[in-house]
Amino acid sequence: MTRAEPEDPRAARTRARLRTALLQECAERPLEEVGVAALVRRAGVGRATFYVHYADLEALAVDACADVVREAVEALHAWQGRPDPVRAPAALAEFFGSLAPHAALYRTLLAPGGGGPLGRVLHRDLRAYSLRERERAGAADAPLVASAVAATFAGVLADWLHGDLDGTPGEIADQVWQLLVALHASR
Repeated sequence: MTRAEPEDPRAARTRARLRTALLQECAERPLEEVGVAALVRRAGVGRATFYVHYADLEALAVDACADVVREAVEALHAWQGRPDPVRAPAALAEFFGSLAPHAALYRTLLAPGGGGPLGRVLHRDLRAYSLRERERAGAADAPLVASAVAATFAGVLADWLHGDLDGTPGEIADQVWQLLVALHASR
């Protein structure tokens, strides 16, 4: 097993500045209206520096939103012991409640049904986590259930963000939780 090289602190700071600048820009206008020139000006870096780190604005946006993916995975696995089949862990409702400030950006990157660049990252990371957990538990159906869990969560999240599903953050958390518990129990 090889260890990853530690990240250059300067590069990490530059990417952090670009992510912050993008979130600030997207708080003022849709991603489609954000230009690289305005973004790099806000971040205090050169245009060439932007392209050293990111292929385009969408790649930066997905990176800037990657925390939401980690938060979703953590929220779905924030329970201990035997899960309540009806009430979602508090962390899941908190996760849904935390999406409002950047909901427009998430809708741009997460297509209805769970597709889009952010949807692909969410599905990949959630499936990998679920697969590890199912394999650790010795479940024979680990790949199938892991795929179903990832697709279900990504689809519900996207549809809720796009207004295709109604409910408060707490209500949608409980509803998706019930679906996920049923998926785990069905096999």
